[in-house]
Amino acid sequence: MKFNNIKTLVLGAAVLMTASGCGDLDQYNQEKLGNPENMYADYNAVVNPLKSLQRGLQSDYQLYPNLSADMFSGMFSTASQFNGGKNNMTYFMMDGWNNRIIARQQDIFNYSIIIDNAAKNFYPGIDFTGTFAVKKILKVITAARVSDNHGPVVYSKYETPNANGVTDFDSQQDAYQNFINDLTVAITDLQKIQNMPAAGNEGDKAALKRADLVYGGNMAQWAKLANSLKLRLAMRMSYADPVKSKQYAEEALASSAGLITDNADNALISVGQSELSFIIYSWGDCLIGAPLMAYMNGYNDPRLPAYAIPASDPSLQGKYIGIRQGIDLLNGKSTYGGFSQPQAKSANGDYFSGTDGKMKLFTAAETWFLKAEAALRGYAGAGDIQTNYTTGVQQSFGEWGKSASVATYLADTTSTEAPYVDPKNADNNIALGHPQLSTITIAWNNGDTNERKLERIITQKWLSLYPNGPEAWAEQRRTGYPILFKVRKNDSGGAISTEGMIRRIPFTVDTKTSLYNYQQAAQMLNGPDTGGTKLWWDKK
Repeated sequence: MKFNNIKTLVLGAAVLMTASGCGDLDQYNQEKLGNPENMYADYNAVVNPLKSLQRGLQSDYQLYPNLSADMFSGMFSTASQFNGGKNNMTYFMMDGWNNRIIARQQDIFNYSIIIDNAAKNFYPGIDFTGTFAVKKILKVITAARVSDNHGPVVYSKYETPNANGVTDFDSQQDAYQNFINDLTVAITDLQKIQNMPAAGNEGDKAALKRADLVYGGNMAQWAKLANSLKLRLAMRMSYADPVKSKQYAEEALASSAGLITDNADNALISVGQSELSFIIYSWGDCLIGAPLMAYMNGYNDPRLPAYAIPASDPSLQGKYIGIRQGIDLLNGKSTYGGFSQPQAKSANGDYFSGTDGKMKLFTAAETWFLKAEAALRGYAGAGDIQTNYTTGVQQSFGEWGKSASVATYLADTTSTEAPYVDPKNADNNIALGHPQLSTITIAWNNGDTNERKLERIITQKWLSLYPNGPEAWAEQRRTGYPILFKVRKNDSGGAISTEGMIRRIPFTVDTKTSLYNYQQAAQMLNGPDTGGTKLWWDKK
């Protein structure tokens, strides 16, 4: 179905509901709840779509982000010869894959419309301030990922098309401003509910407790997440708008909401069956990335067995080895299928579980690395740069159950990324001394230049972000770190530079032929609608 049809149907339903009651919700109820009586019980008309909204963040996971941002981040790769080996991994942009980025946003935003109308039509006396704040945060997470892939994004105008039915985009610069504003409002709203008497907003609290797949209704933790996201977005602006970056980062650092600084507050969506469980272990379509293994092998990283499974190829048994992106896969799975598979065995469970999986949104380690970079840039309230860096590594090791090894790791002054050896094709090797191989070490060194300090911070941040490929790819583009391997096979026809690497994902035919104002978005890019055009924040 075309995107314009999807959006028209849902927005039309929203209008009908406002005018005539609960027609669309009756249909939603029949599909999701079973019978009309259930809709009113325990706030199900709000609870169930909010659960679906959260779970929707991992839907279509193979098409997005696994076969795009995950691969571009250097964390994952594949032995599957999709489209005859000519696909996203070789910079041949797959329209039918990449259209899921905006389609997923639309599904999530349409659930938001259903929630709004359910609250209005079924629970007119209930103040859902806290629940709506959580929904706002989830929408920011969703739209920010779209923007970090494409650039311009339909966000502030999503529910207000023009008179001709066409909906306008926000430029990425404007979108980031809107994201910051909405997170700030969400923080204020959540703190307002927190400061109420225990008996205040009982319906709101009850609904969120049942719907919340991240924190079980804990609004203080949601406020920390919103503030931590504000810090993330502020730092993303550091090269494009250093003045506002500093302003918003310092606001987040000073906020009474606090930040996610301990793993107890990590934001993980309980998704039930992780889609990666069958993408990796049943289909065999996702393996570990060569850069990730090169860094972890070189660093003798104790987190390695939590991140990957030793190769099953008889000639490689016991080794952790990834596949380089953008190569000739030769005979595909029969050649490279026995390389290391990804896993994610954290101290609090298996993120890729087929029954109790988790989707990682934000963890304590990221906050500390953001603070380390903020301190490097001289932002007020950021604290001591070395302490922040060290704590970031410590929190990551704690997340993966490796705390006993962290002191030795942090004291390592000599280990660097390991050379890459492809036992199937020596042409893919990256030898010691090659410029695509990093020389950054682990232990903090106050005597280093600021640029080398930044590389150390971001390299460890990237390692800690696993398996969050979209965030890892965004930070790599923004900073240039960690140093990643470049593709050897470039099928972009000159649209994407091998040396410059892919910078964004082009808009797809579905968007170009929808009721979205594509011509407006194209003008906002300040360059051609290709994978080689840099995003607004990509200014380094």
